[in-house]
Amino acid sequence: MADKTLTCKDCGKEFIFTEGEQAFYKEKGFENEPQRCPECRKAKKQQNNSNRGYRY
Repeated sequence: MADKTLTCKDCGKEFIFTEGEQAFYKEKGFENEPQRCPECRKAKKQQNNSNRGYRY
């Protein structure tokens, strides 16, 4: 496996999907490559976490 250059679907910036990340994805059984760069992934995760309200 070699590093791959992918394009983020949110910001359009190119990012590297490293050999190590590819191995991790394969080990976890993920079939799709990441769609977002690390910065957009982090922002999306924070957005999702802030939208989750706790019900008492």
